[in-house]
Amino acid sequence: MVRAFYLAYAALCYAIFSATFLYLIAFVGNLPFVQPTVDFAREAPPGRTILIDAALILLFGAQHSVMARPAFKAAWTRIVPAPVERSTYVLFASAALIILMLFWHELTAPVWIVSNSIGAALLWALFGLGWLIVLTSTFLINHFELFGLQQAWFALRERAAAPPVLRQPFFYRFVRHPLYAGFFIAFWATPVMTVGHLLLAAGMSIYMLIAIRFEERDLIDVFGEAYAGYRRRVGMLVPRFGRR
Repeated sequence: MVRAFYLAYAALCYAIFSATFLYLIAFVGNLPFVQPTVDFAREAPPGRTILIDAALILLFGAQHSVMARPAFKAAWTRIVPAPVERSTYVLFASAALIILMLFWHELTAPVWIVSNSIGAALLWALFGLGWLIVLTSTFLINHFELFGLQQAWFALRERAAAPPVLRQPFFYRFVRHPLYAGFFIAFWATPVMTVGHLLLAAGMSIYMLIAIRFEERDLIDVFGEAYAGYRRRVGMLVPRFGRR
């Protein structure tokens, strides 16, 4: 009975994440059928807006980085059962994103505007490609483990997870962090870059660069020289063409 509850809880957390992720695409892209978005949100004086938005990005980054660290997980699983630890992380991550989007304040002064129709179309294509890379990257590793469903399913079936294996499928043969690379593209590719959008893109980019450093330290602890060699051969976010 408890294991069935774990699976139901994991499925609920996954559903909340899925809805949040879809809304994030609309939020960043200023899609017309949703509000708030990055450029159509709450209003406040510019100085206050910058402080609020920066605090929201910091909250998201702190949640993502702190709860992902092995030391936190070791302590956290004394309270949260191991089969739903990842699902709980996903739930908290979704909550941090929801808070960011709900309380975001707009800064609509333009930084750049691409009025050429071909240029704008190319940027929108890059925007879509970025999100596609993000989603594809999760399936290339293990989508259902990444978002907590596999752990709950294995607990229900009383099945142990296989030891982690260092794999480099598709995108991972060219860059070490294609998921983050996709986010970079998605946040920066826009024909209309406002000050608020720039703040979001820059803040998230800084967070991702910091997160990569922590993640790679953890990966070296797990995989040792195998990952260190992989890091020497393969670019972090940009391919190293011509390098073996």
